[in-house]
Amino acid sequence: MTRLCRFNDNRLGLVEGDRVFDVTPALDVLPAVRWPVPAVDLLIAHLAPVLARAAALRAGAASLAVADVRFLSPVANPPKVIAAPVNYLKHQAEAIADGGRNFARDVKTIEQYGLFLKSSTSVIGTGEAVPIAFPERRTDHEIELVVVIGKGGRAIARDDALAHVAGYALGLDITVRGPEDRSLRKSLDGFSVIGPWLVTADAVPDPDALALRLDVNGAPRQRANTRDLIFDVRRLIEYASTFYTLNAGDVLFTGTPEGVGPIAPGDLMRYEIEQIGAAETRVVAAG
Repeated sequence: MTRLCRFNDNRLGLVEGDRVFDVTPALDVLPAVRWPVPAVDLLIAHLAPVLARAAALRAGAASLAVADVRFLSPVANPPKVIAAPVNYLKHQAEAIADGGRNFARDVKTIEQYGLFLKSSTSVIGTGEAVPIAFPERRTDHEIELVVVIGKGGRAIARDDALAHVAGYALGLDITVRGPEDRSLRKSLDGFSVIGPWLVTADAVPDPDALALRLDVNGAPRQRANTRDLIFDVRRLIEYASTFYTLNAGDVLFTGTPEGVGPIAPGDLMRYEIEQIGAAETRVVAAG
């Protein structure tokens, strides 16, 4: 099991306990590229040699306390940010009951909606802040398991799906409510939080049995388990690859459970997913 992070000024780190070991020279194994740049995240596409070099550097690496570093997204350049809408039945029920979420429209599930794409410019790390750009409108938190694709492909069979996973991370799919298409309302800067690190796939034998939780200012909001996903992780990868060619570094937000609620500048979100880790992210006013 490896926890690989990007922190501070684009440093590369190995996270062990409460320490981050700086193994940035491991990036030297990445190939030099020229335009046109390949449609992959270079680190994820070459994860095995990077991890091997990082392991060799670990013994002599300087370390910092986890509490003293600023975690950036472990995937710096995701080719696609793919997201699953309404992938928990209890979330569907709460959305139907709350007109502030759906503007009194009928709320279907992923089986009717399919998937949607978010802008890659919406991606930030857990150590950055979520900016509220439209304070007059409601903005909600949504905790999600994030799957990072390591091996690309098209028309991936369900039974082969997990072999295409590089690892997993915590995710926050932030949403500003309104009548516009969800891809617009979920693609604002800072609205796709990923991190605090990438946990390699070998550390999570079953991604469909992970407890999730999120608190805001110490008050409980979301409590669930990925076993309640409508489309589980294998089916999501299979389904996505029916429509898109998946590339190394694509990130897949798997959907949020019940307990979604509003956030405002000054709020502190603390969230965690079993076998992956925990993080805190502050909410601020944009600009």
